[in-house]
Amino acid sequence: MANERARHLRREATPQERRLWQHLRLLKNDGFHFRRQVPLGPFIVDFACLSARLIIEIDGDQHGRGTAPAEDAARTAFLEREGFRVIRFWNGEVNENLPGVIDRVRHQLRLAI
Repeated sequence: MANERARHLRREATPQERRLWQHLRLLKNDGFHFRRQVPLGPFIVDFACLSARLIIEIDGDQHGRGTAPAEDAARTAFLEREGFRVIRFWNGEVNENLPGVIDRVRHQLRLAI
């Protein structure tokens, strides 16, 4: 079931996920392989570099409303207990400052070395 959902999410990626994915794929040249829409425990994360234990989540406006912030905090806490570092970016960050987003990702990857 999770694999089917992950495949669906890959097919229906948001514009921000597609844009970031094009850049994350290039990090393979630096030895960091990212996967997208990866099932981990009860969750499917947007992007994961398993060797660096790094997860990247791209959040739309819905993540700032209602119960979403608490749910995201619980999700992050679970993933951190599993040994991952989680970084989150808002859609607007990907749209307006993609070089800054990539710089932050590279910084987190360097911490994993």
